[in-house]
Parts: sequence; structure tokens; C-alpha cells
Amino acid sequence: MAPFWVAAQVVNPKDAQVNVSIEDAKSGKVLSNEIIVFKSSANSTEYQGLSDSTGKFTLHLPTGANYEIFILGFQDSTSYNVLEIPALKNPNAHYANPFVVDIQFEAPKSYVFQNCNFETGKSDLKAESFAAIDNLVEYLNRKSDVKIEIDGYTDDVGSESSNMTLSMARANTVRAYILTKGISPDRVSAKGFGMDDPIADNATAEGRAQNRRMEVKMLDQ
Repeated sequence: MAPFWVAAQVVNPKDAQVNVSIEDAKSGKVLSNEIIVFKSSANSTEYQGLSDSTGKFTLHLPTGANYEIFILGFQDSTSYNVLEIPALKNPNAHYANPFVVDIQFEAPKSYVFQNCNFETGKSDLKAESFAAIDNLVEYLNRKSDVKIEIDGYTDDVGSESSNMTLSMARANTVRAYILTKGISPDRVSAKGFGMDDPIADNATAEGRAQNRRMEVKMLDQ
């Protein structure tokens, strides 16, 4: 997927107009500041649009291709549907009416925070973690109505109390870094869960590595 930004589009008069709207599949609430990507089957070119305060935007796409539609979230993209724009038989013709894409979307509520890692047994972030957290900050700047919870988890090595303390300290470290980037404190909370809720078998090194994780939870508004 292309980066999380939307450039101004140069419109070819023969391109087809596409009117897009997006709303929450459960509540029907319009979704603003959502980046939606149309990827051409003809040459893999990606065209992006950003929904406005009414959950809508318009873009223009070259004819004669199918476009896979993606909704970009935090560290993921969801494939939604495919839009077909047939080629025009007459080279002097154009589509008089716009194509309409109405998206019903249910965003994920939580993510395992990829590439957010700490020094062994400590709450100090490793260098590669800052880029990952900066991506989250970028998402929060774009989605200014979103509040999140940073959840820390450990494996089962060590005592329950020490793991609870470590997981809380790590979650707070991530929160503190986010706040240094200008995100309002009331939008970011932190919790530690220690060795609770493992997602893999603690009997193996690989499983323990998966259980030592941070999760980002999107809170209901």
C-alpha cells in the first residue's frame, strides 16, 4: 500500500468520476478522514481519496480496468470490494454519470503492535520501536476523534507481580512517547495485564515471544 497521505490528483477529462461514501457498518455513523485506495488491475497504480466530514469524496479513475478497493487503518489495509470501470468503445465518449461506491466498514477494534519492542526485562524501548510508534501518532493525527488504550503483556517467566509491573511500565513508556508528539493525554490510556491472556503457548520460546507484546485498542467513542 502507498503511504498514508493523499496527493492532489491530475484529472484526465476521459477518466470516470467516482463518488465515494463510507460509514460504520454497525452504527451508520459517517467516517471522516478515512484513506481509501483504488488499485488498478491494469498496472497496479494506486489512487487515494480522503473522506471529508460527511464521509465522502470524489476521485477520477482511468477507464478499462478493475479497481480493488482498500481501506487503510493503523498498520493494516482491508480489502473491501472491486469496482469495474469498463473501457469506452468510442474514443471520443466519456461516462456522463459518476460511478457510486458506498462503503459499509467495521474497523478492527484492536491490533497487536508490530515492531514495538523493549530491552529484555526492562521498559526501555528499542531503537526500531520509534518508527512504529510514529506511525501510530500519524494515524492519531489523521483520526482526531479516536481514543486508544495501550495494553502491555508479558510471557510467564518470572512472578505474576513482577510481570504485572513490567507490563504496566512498558505500556506507560509507549503512552509517554506518544504524548511527546503532541497527542492529547485524554486520548491515550495505558494498562498492564502481565502474563494474562496469552495468545500462544508459553512452553516454547516462539510462543513466549508472541506473548510478550503490546496491543493498541481502539476505544468506542
